[in-house]
Amino acid sequence: MTNLYYILILLCFCLVSCKNETKDTEQVYDAYHRLANIGWKSKKINHYINTINYTATEVPIAYYILKNQGSSDLKKVDSIYNVHKRERVLEIEFHHDEEKDLLLSEFTNRNYTEAVKYMAFTIQKDFTVVTSSQDTISCAGVQFERNFKVAPFKRALLYFGNINPDDQIQLIYNDELFGNGIIKFKFKETPIKL
Repeated sequence: MTNLYYILILLCFCLVSCKNETKDTEQVYDAYHRLANIGWKSKKINHYINTINYTATEVPIAYYILKNQGSSDLKKVDSIYNVHKRERVLEIEFHHDEEKDLLLSEFTNRNYTEAVKYMAFTIQKDFTVVTSSQDTISCAGVQFERNFKVAPFKRALLYFGNINPDDQIQLIYNDELFGNGIIKFKFKETPIKL
């Protein structure tokens, strides 16, 4: 009789556990669809200085992971998100108002090859993030998106780590490439999370 009692308790526990897991999976699946409908970009922040439009956009980590992993294994997506939730990815875009190539020497005071190398390797040092907790975080890496003069803009992805997921951030750009000084982009919303 005692063994039957323990088996019934174990069976009830398993049923409740399965029900909670299904509910959690449904919530993650619903969150994925909400993110897919909103799009992966948060609000864009623009600054127009001396014929150049500077645009910064935050890329939500959760959506980035879902787009790359797909929705077939949501437990895997959730575990990847938990590993990377303290990271931030920001997109920075430079666009000339007359759609001229901004890496020309008239804008950068460098030859074209040096300007491309600067965008690909050195520009990382020009970016920092200040969090709402007053932490200053240096840029951990940059991915320069080469478009080989097909698109009228230059774009790079900026990577930052060790940021509280609930913190709002301000991107600070010390514009050494075009010589327009310090430009600040304040993101007033917390990033989209699962």
